[in-house]
Amino acid sequence: MIKLSVVIITYNEERNIARCLDSVKNISDDTVVVDSYSADKTGEICRSRGVRFIIHAFEGYARSKNFADSQAKYPYILSLDADEALSPELEQSILEVKAKWTHDVYAMNRLTNYCGHWIRHGGWYPDTKLRLFDSRKASWSDALVHESLILHPGSHSGFLKGNILHYSYYSITEHVIRSNQFSDLAAEELFRKGIKADLFKLGISPCLRFIRDYFLKMGFRDGYYGYQIARITAYAVFMKYAKLRNLYHSQHD
Repeated sequence: MIKLSVVIITYNEERNIARCLDSVKNISDDTVVVDSYSADKTGEICRSRGVRFIIHAFEGYARSKNFADSQAKYPYILSLDADEALSPELEQSILEVKAKWTHDVYAMNRLTNYCGHWIRHGGWYPDTKLRLFDSRKASWSDALVHESLILHPGSHSGFLKGNILHYSYYSITEHVIRSNQFSDLAAEELFRKGIKADLFKLGISPCLRFIRDYFLKMGFRDGYYGYQIARITAYAVFMKYAKLRNLYHSQHD
């Protein structure tokens, strides 16, 4: 049976981290939390559970995750966010994989809890993620936002039953605030790549995103919260392109 390191990055996650750590205690041989100077009880909670707690300045999501992975004792890694936890079915799947590791990377579905409700439409489920991997065969992409695991050439992946349970936003206000923050990063990422936002993208893209998520991907089936998710996501698309245009205008001022 392989030895598995569980790696988590945190910043002010006192409301989530205990649930995350408790969900992996049966599958982890080494749990390391890399924290970006939390001002709440995150460190206290982690230390009370006996995990390795390392303080390291935040360098962006991808770089921070790559650093955190480098602190793992074992090359086989399960990467989780602090607001995630394993379903019992996924826990069992990982135990089976530990006993018989056959792929370089394993994907699994993620089910999101939004304001106390599980969201299964609008493009939010199954939300498949690559999270269990041999760190010699994959690493995190160098992206400012929405980092992804990049497989090295020749690597192959498998799929696990069960869900990562994602406890995302506890209120609509929190969703709006985070969307505004992520739109800053998304605009900066596009600017760095030399992508520009014309008036078509600014005016039409938010509408198309709402139509896609709410109607085509049946966000309406999640009721009131499905509508709010589609609305805020469309707003975030508008803000991303508006901020991108502002970055180009600032460059020429």
